[in-house]
Amino acid sequence: MSPALPDTDAPLVWRPLQAADMECLYALLRRIEEHDNPPYRSTREEVSDSALTQWTDLDTNSLAGFDAEGTLRAFGVVIDAEGRRAAPRTLLEGGVDPTVRHRGVGRAVLTWQVDRAKEMLAAAGEPGRVIVHVEDDMSSTADLVERHGFAPGGFHTEMRRALSGLELEEVTLDRPLELVPWTIELDDAVRLAHGEAFGTGAHAPSAERWQEGRTYFVPEWSFLVLDRTSDRAQVAGYLLCSKYEQDWPILGWSEGYVDILGVRAPWRGRRIATALVTRAMRAFAEAGMEYAALGLDHAAKEENFGLFDKLGFTPTRGSTTYVLQV
Repeated sequence: MSPALPDTDAPLVWRPLQAADMECLYALLRRIEEHDNPPYRSTREEVSDSALTQWTDLDTNSLAGFDAEGTLRAFGVVIDAEGRRAAPRTLLEGGVDPTVRHRGVGRAVLTWQVDRAKEMLAAAGEPGRVIVHVEDDMSSTADLVERHGFAPGGFHTEMRRALSGLELEEVTLDRPLELVPWTIELDDAVRLAHGEAFGTGAHAPSAERWQEGRTYFVPEWSFLVLDRTSDRAQVAGYLLCSKYEQDWPILGWSEGYVDILGVRAPWRGRRIATALVTRAMRAFAEAGMEYAALGLDHAAKEENFGLFDKLGFTPTRGSTTYVLQV
């Protein structure tokens, strides 16, 4: 069952999100992003992709608030984070129209989400975590989640590297390692490698979840490193990239974006990540991109980013991962 519906100063009618609401949700996200001006913009395709693949069981795991005219003014979604590496966890996503802020709506939506997340985690039968990502310049949101018992549990930094006059050393991998283009035939092997690199094989993302977020995936910018020791090549490392053109006017530049980068433990320390990122940057430059970009998750505030410092990347913005242990 879902928690009780919110009671707020803003007279909104509450019900679960439905598939038919996606156009209304996209319009709400546009109003929110135009007001808050984050360095990205959602597209209609991304909204549909999230609803179809990431947001499961909308009847019990989502909330939507409509005004008297039937305009969507607030929403919240609780996501079961499948493919975890450790304890069960849920992710919270949501937003409030600027016209109804400071009237208890955001607080009420977050309270509902936390209560629903606790129900989901209780059903798992073991301790878990509720997670919210907050951009560094969103101090009011950070204050709201902290008042709900969340504490910083990690950080995320976006970085970029100019590609004009690109000069990079040639990275030669030791045999039997070989850097090759991504292919659909190897994608499931990459999925399993990702589960091993960032958790355990038992917690690899499902085939369905692995395909999430591929709307802007660029195959020709994506590469693998294979170990050809035996007749059956193994995926040692992988790099998957996308092109988010809708963000470029807000950013002020074009970029190729590294979505996923991983190296399996037995092959670490052999410059595989360096080879993959270097090859991707060359592909970006050949396609006329101005920058290479990527995001890094890290446990503590950092000023040094190892490999990416050496490759010339610099931070552009960051966010904090807030965690509630339940």
